[in-house]
Amino acid sequence: MNILIIGSGAREHAIAKALHRSPQAPKIFCCGTSKNPGIKPLTENYWVGDIGRIDEVRTKAKEWNINIAIIGPEAPLEKGLADVLWQNSIPTIGPKQKLAQLESSKSFTRDLLTKYKINASPLYGVFDDLLLAKRFITDLGENNYVIKADGLMSGKGVKVAGDHLHSFEEAFQFCSEILAHQSKIVIEEKLIGQEFSLLCFCDGNSLIPMPLVQDHKRAFVNDEGPNTGGMGSYSDRDHSLPFLTEKDLHEATRINEAVLDALTFEFREPYIGILYGSFIATKNGVRLIEYNARFGDPEALNVLSILESDFLAICEAMVMGRLSRNLVSFENFATVCKYAVPNGYPDHPEKNFEIDISAVHNKNNLYFGAVDERNGKLYATGSRTIAVVGIADTIMDAEQIAETEIQRIKGQLFHRKDIGTNELIKKRIQHMQDLRACNV
Repeated sequence: MNILIIGSGAREHAIAKALHRSPQAPKIFCCGTSKNPGIKPLTENYWVGDIGRIDEVRTKAKEWNINIAIIGPEAPLEKGLADVLWQNSIPTIGPKQKLAQLESSKSFTRDLLTKYKINASPLYGVFDDLLLAKRFITDLGENNYVIKADGLMSGKGVKVAGDHLHSFEEAFQFCSEILAHQSKIVIEEKLIGQEFSLLCFCDGNSLIPMPLVQDHKRAFVNDEGPNTGGMGSYSDRDHSLPFLTEKDLHEATRINEAVLDALTFEFREPYIGILYGSFIATKNGVRLIEYNARFGDPEALNVLSILESDFLAICEAMVMGRLSRNLVSFENFATVCKYAVPNGYPDHPEKNFEIDISAVHNKNNLYFGAVDERNGKLYATGSRTIAVVGIADTIMDAEQIAETEIQRIKGQLFHRKDIGTNELIKKRIQHMQDLRACNV
């Protein structure tokens, strides 16, 4: 069977590894924006170009007689790549363009929840007028708002009062920047709690959940610094998270199921692919932060590294509408993922410097991101460079494995040393205990 992966980052490297483990021994092909040195050895053929050029990707898929395509990044989904591939009889993991609005338009998602009475949103407003946006921000009050670009901005389109924005003037300036990108502004009441990710496999009818993961967006230790694409993440061996309750998990699952029903009713089209809800547990229950319409990065590295069942069989079931729980099983291990990123990331990253991974002991748990291979050497190209995943019986042990290995990578890089540490997780647990106590 010929499988096409679209994308060439660490997420796609994790997808390629999961496919490579399949007992069906599929032939793997890739269309990427760069030649990932981890994906390349696993492929039969590898095309480098602009994956936003839908016709070129379609041409390659037909030339290679692809049986199933898997879309990694969000941009090709927004452009309608899944629609074109299905039209050419190529079953695709990744929703069609209308359904992908769940990620590509934050206002669409909030309005969908409102229309179908899904109780998961904070107070919010959508604006294309700066004056009206200013009034809404002022009404919410100082340090009580979140400002988001309605469309995709590569993880840089969200700023939170008190964390990134320290005055109304800064907030108004960010609104102006969003409008300058020809995007509407979504302003929401700030939610207080702990964030977590619930990813589900979806065949248009059924949702099968993956282990819960907590991502870390802020660049520096103790959740300081600017937002990034994600500096790392962890999951626990029971597939929940230490600060969550059974009720939290039930609520998040209920929201995902209700949203799938709403999408299906709205468009009369099956949502096929990954439904990824980014949630926050608050003192008043679970609320939705946003949706992604594909695997998260780094979350994919956590969940796919402990996927016990045949990933190709899951993909086949998704595109055929035959997904069932007995097809999906994960090992009962904790995972900790840490990203090494260039000095200066995310705002002014160093670029095109050599990295050395020769001292890493278990290279099977390395995932290449923004890396180029030239003449047998590896070079960082300016974004998240390389991730390490530690796998063990406890989060603490997995963290020690990840930390030890990532320190063996040489180059002008830094990483967050606190992700998955006992100290940080205790803070998360205490934070939620304090919030819940305030609501008693």
